[in-house]
Amino acid sequence: VVPTPVGNLEDMTFRAIRVLKEADLILAEDTRTSSVLLKHFEIENKMMSHHKFNEHQTTQAVIKQLLSGQTIALISDAGTPGISDPGFLLVRECVRHGIEVQCLPGATAFVPALVSSGLPNDRFCFEGFIPRHKKERQQYFERLLNEERTMIFYESPHRLEDTLKTMMEVFPDRAMAAARELTKKFEEIVRGTPAEVLAHFEANGIRYTLQTYDTTDPTSDDVEAGYKTYKENKMQFKAVVTNLKTGKAEYVDIDDLGDYKCMEYLRASGSLPYLSRNVVNIFAFII
Repeated sequence: VVPTPVGNLEDMTFRAIRVLKEADLILAEDTRTSSVLLKHFEIENKMMSHHKFNEHQTTQAVIKQLLSGQTIALISDAGTPGISDPGFLLVRECVRHGIEVQCLPGATAFVPALVSSGLPNDRFCFEGFIPRHKKERQQYFERLLNEERTMIFYESPHRLEDTLKTMMEVFPDRAMAAARELTKKFEEIVRGTPAEVLAHFEANGIRYTLQTYDTTDPTSDDVEAGYKTYKENKMQFKAVVTNLKTGKAEYVDIDDLGDYKCMEYLRASGSLPYLSRNVVNIFAFII
């Protein structure tokens, strides 16, 4: 089990690179995303898709390969597999079949978020992703109302406002921190009550770095569709692009892409290569 960076390629470990190069097969949550990471570190091993939509079908075939003596590495788009990512099912089956499992230490989003939050970290519980629907989310938080340990949640930026408003109702006076863009250019940790955190983002917006590595024409239908999606969610995005007039790489607002073209920019994961694809920039809520 091999952790991969949550946004900064420099967080890849020497051991992780060696293990991936020596593996007979690499299982990847998204081979398109992981191919960028592997290319950057000159890893040319065979990859196979292994994600939440197919892991029930592929796990037994992987077990057979492992029992035949192969060494297989499991990676996710970002962070440590099994932590809010595929991994548990395969590891459980390996244990059942007496197959040795090694998990390398490495990147995971909630640990730096917790340590940097300034909230107690001697006792904490990781809750993962928050229910999407309002009623379920309300009931979920109410069940945790008397939890004394520091709690860690993951949330999509698209549901930031709704989730913070629910937190305001259930945990109005509880101190919290919202961490985003960890290890990247616009890394930010906002501290306060749920109401204060929400007020910050309402006043300042959510600034992202959309780091692209494809030479997609920014006037194409795909990019326009992606841009429309982001604007509908009231997000301010910037892209790493090359200025066609000066030839220099710059961070610019998506609104100003008229004279720009996306440059090749290698990254581990987090933001995905095309503007029209989903952006995996999660919030870590510590409360």
